[in-house]
This record gives sequence, C-alpha cells and structure tokens, in this order.
Amino acid sequence: MTPTRVAALIGPGDRIGYEGRWRTVKTAKTDIGAMGGLFVVVTWEEGGIERFRAGDELLLKRPGSA
Repeated sequence: MTPTRVAALIGPGDRIGYEGRWRTVKTAKTDIGAMGGLFVVVTWEEGGIERFRAGDELLLKRPGSA
C-alpha cells in the first residue's frame, strides 16, 4: 500500500507522486484562496509550482524505495 500525507504536512525533501511521476518538494508554504480556503503552494526541485488544498491527500514515496 502506498502511503499518503495531507498537503498541509508535506515539507522539503518529501517525494510526492504527481502527474504520473515522482517529484521532490523544494519548498512548501501556505496561502489563502479567494474564498478563504487554506492551500499549500509547492515548489518542485524538478522545476515548477503547484497549489494543493491543505486537506488533499498526496502519494508519498517511502525513503529507499525505487
């Protein structure tokens, strides 16, 4: 079973499964949406930025797994 973590708890170095590949979190910061919802803005080591709702469950790669 692949572990998950809510977006609000991810941090630098976490490996997240996103858009069909594993990406590494460079930075993660919180933001407030237009309707007042809490979001997490992630900058990837591989380049690019993505925004997730704080409660979204993301796939987390275990350390040492291929």
